[in-house]
Amino acid sequence: MGNLVCCVQVDQSQVAMKEGFGKFEKVLQPGCHCMPWFLGKRIAGHLSLRVQQLDIKCETKTKDNVFVNVVASIQYRALADKANDAFYKLSNTRNQIQAYVFDVIRASVPKLNLDDTFEQKNEIAKAVEEELEKAMSAYGYEIVQTLITDIEPDVHVKRAMNEINAAARMRLAAKEKAEAEKILQIKRAEGEAESKYLSGFGYCSPASSHCGWFERQCDWIFS
Repeated sequence: MGNLVCCVQVDQSQVAMKEGFGKFEKVLQPGCHCMPWFLGKRIAGHLSLRVQQLDIKCETKTKDNVFVNVVASIQYRALADKANDAFYKLSNTRNQIQAYVFDVIRASVPKLNLDDTFEQKNEIAKAVEEELEKAMSAYGYEIVQTLITDIEPDVHVKRAMNEINAAARMRLAAKEKAEAEKILQIKRAEGEAESKYLSGFGYCSPASSHCGWFERQCDWIFS
């Protein structure tokens, strides 16, 4: 109905591309706009200004020859003041971003061992973001945030890593148990030594029958 009365509506968080006889004329902001189609004017398309997210899984190999899947999460949006570039310069934004992410990850990860890859995932994310920001700004897009959300080694490598960790924990538990038993033995030996030391002085508790007999003999002698 809007086209019949030469009016079009642009929703919030969107912009529209106005063309005249196939040539770009103007970026239309949210609201109602006059569009005299009989004069060759038309809406070529709409562009969202909302933040969008793209999750990318990239398979690559580390320096120590371990295949890993690196999962990157890219948050991006079109810039309002470069909306015409974002609309006309790229036909498939997501594929373009994915190509740059693959390029950076496959250039960075092969320089690192597997353990270093886990430790330096923030540095990898920063390198991806810097490259994307530099490349995508020319097309009218802003990279809001880049995260490396997961690094997944090959299933066999993951199983081996879990077994190594389990063995290390078992060795630690055995060591702790041995230390505890050693302490118990030392305490037991100290108790026995103390008992023998006191026995050498003829010490016994008042409740002992031997001590009672000894005291009675002493009383008879000195009486």
